[in-house]
Amino acid sequence: MNNILEVRDIHTYIGQFYILQGVSVAVPAQSITVLLGRNGAGKTTTLKSIMGLTAPRRGEILFEGQNLVGKRPYDIARLGIGFVPEHRAIFKALTVRENLEIAERSSGDLKKRIDFIFDLFPDLKRLYTLPGGQLSGGQQQMLAIARALVPENRLLLIDEPSEGLAPVIIESLMHAIRTLAKQTTVLLVEQNFIVARHLADRYTIIEEGRSVHAGEMASLTQDPALIHRYLGAA
Repeated sequence: MNNILEVRDIHTYIGQFYILQGVSVAVPAQSITVLLGRNGAGKTTTLKSIMGLTAPRRGEILFEGQNLVGKRPYDIARLGIGFVPEHRAIFKALTVRENLEIAERSSGDLKKRIDFIFDLFPDLKRLYTLPGGQLSGGQQQMLAIARALVPENRLLLIDEPSEGLAPVIIESLMHAIRTLAKQTTVLLVEQNFIVARHLADRYTIIEEGRSVHAGEMASLTQDPALIHRYLGAA
């Protein structure tokens, strides 16, 4: 199996707090892998560690064989990794177009990708000149994901895409993520197990800062005892 990303036994502190105490994640190319676990387990910190936002003190993070540990976030992004943070974090005073334009790494990125983005998120075409703050929560999430699609990233990190959204919007986002996964690789954090099991090919469970289980999502869905032990889901 060809892994585009390998997180190997990383240990990350935030201030004096020892958050990640041995997390390993393998992400096969052209797949959707989900990080699962209870609130506070360390899932978001894992994504931030990959991006260099909370640099690990120990361990390796290999992207296409290159170790990311010690690199600055903008250098990691330039290697072809896009990050969609939790709570969307768009620029609400800027228009949809301006939010997308500032995501360009090279002049002309948006022009090359705009048709793909509009096919994926038709609402954004209609709302192109509106400020981000006037969009609904679901539309803001679409914009946050679209912003990471402006450069041709080979890996997307998406944190809690379904959080706080209505079921009909979640279904639309799930369809979009499945579609974009045909072109790139996705590693996502998802608290909603129903969403995760319908999206992901593989999973890694994180418990109290440690990766404790990983495998094919199809196998996990057939193991209610494991689900209940680590996720508390039915």
